[in-house]
Amino acid sequence: MARTKAARDISLKSLELFQVCAKEGSLQAAARDAGLTVSTVSHHLRSLEDHLGVELFNHARRPMVLTPKGQVFSRKIDEALRTIRKAKAEVSAGSVADASFLRIGAIEDLESDIVPYLAVSLTKTMPSCDFSYHTGVSHDLIGMLRNRQLDLGICTAPGETINDLQERPLLRDPFIIVLPRLASESLTQIMEGTAKLPFLRFSGNLMIARQIDTHLRRLGVTSPHRFECSNNQTLMAMVAASAGWTITTPLLFSRAARFHGDLRMHRFPGKAFARTLALMSTPDCSRSVVELVDAEMRDFIRQHVIEPLHASTPWLAESFQLIE
Repeated sequence: MARTKAARDISLKSLELFQVCAKEGSLQAAARDAGLTVSTVSHHLRSLEDHLGVELFNHARRPMVLTPKGQVFSRKIDEALRTIRKAKAEVSAGSVADASFLRIGAIEDLESDIVPYLAVSLTKTMPSCDFSYHTGVSHDLIGMLRNRQLDLGICTAPGETINDLQERPLLRDPFIIVLPRLASESLTQIMEGTAKLPFLRFSGNLMIARQIDTHLRRLGVTSPHRFECSNNQTLMAMVAASAGWTITTPLLFSRAARFHGDLRMHRFPGKAFARTLALMSTPDCSRSVVELVDAEMRDFIRQHVIEPLHASTPWLAESFQLIE
């Protein structure tokens, strides 16, 4: 359908709203993310279509879907907006004291031991900045970053390149086996699948669970399991009560200090594997802010997690490390 081109130039806001609508398929989602009314978002999209002289969306469909020309335009605009955001970040690498608003997400693994220290430090360093903190699981945080609902996220690295996000590896967090301290069955029996003690696993929708399950399948390790949970503290409590065994990481184990007297931590036998915690950021997040958060996180992780665990469990020093 032909349209009359508007005289004024295309606005950057119209392009950004188009990108969100193309991903979400919803005017309401774009309005919520941008803090605008649905009518304002609709006006921006109509103005963009008027300027281009083409329909970018099939407006009769719900959820909204791109037309063939809209699909071509979306691919090109994604590339252009990535370049613009990167350029904005490069030129905004000045003093962090100038930052006015920052949205940070972190996995629950860091909620009690690291994030509070980060929040206090950033508030002092960036006195004019308003902060928003969000806690969630890794795949949700990555989704929020991609939808520009967060500026920075500290989470498990996805293991694949995400073109519209930047990744800074922080910590190598190896997987370990945790048994009840008074377990009668050995680690060898556990790995051979001859133990009666069941495997207590993380919920299958979590990134950590998928990584563990993939490695166990690769090794041919099978074990009966009768319990799964998204909460590490609950898993540690169950193991401490001799209800089973589990696979976790030193970072997660450190958060369960109240149960340590009833637990035994072991190296993962054979081929070791680990998850990587990373600082993920959007391309338009100021480089100076990213570098500040990266440095602060490293200091806090070293001081409050790595050094205490290396002191209590020396064999972790070879695998539980910051990634330089």
